[in-house]
Amino acid sequence: MKKDKKIVIKVRAIILHEGKLLGVRHPHDTSFVALPGGHLEWGEDLKECLSREIIEELGAKPDIGKLLYVNTFTQIDNKQYVEFFFEIKNGEDYLNTEKIIRSHAHEIADIVWVNPTDNIRILPKSLAEDFKAGKTVSDEVKYIKD
Repeated sequence: MKKDKKIVIKVRAIILHEGKLLGVRHPHDTSFVALPGGHLEWGEDLKECLSREIIEELGAKPDIGKLLYVNTFTQIDNKQYVEFFFEIKNGEDYLNTEKIIRSHAHEIADIVWVNPTDNIRILPKSLAEDFKAGKTVSDEVKYIKD
């Protein structure tokens, strides 16, 4: 019997500070760095969700800026993911997250500040390429499929 197909909506934060990008490693797979964020709950606004997720995971309230990317991808579990990536304007507030109370710290194995020259795998790949080229923030929303 074929599994039901589902669409999952996620929001993610692009947190930059002095040319570095904040990324997180998740306990289930530490081979790559993702951007912090999470799943949209029923009835929740995208920015409300992002604020909740960032406070839970990183402990500081984000100053949410503009939408920068929309990513869509499918996985073998019959789920299609749609991710919205927003700029976070207060990157300096996340420099010492280990010292902040984080209710969902268990969801993150490691918090990493990545330099564009670091040899660290960042997902989604298209966003990582833009980051390494210094083109993460722009006036246009970028639609990617990774």
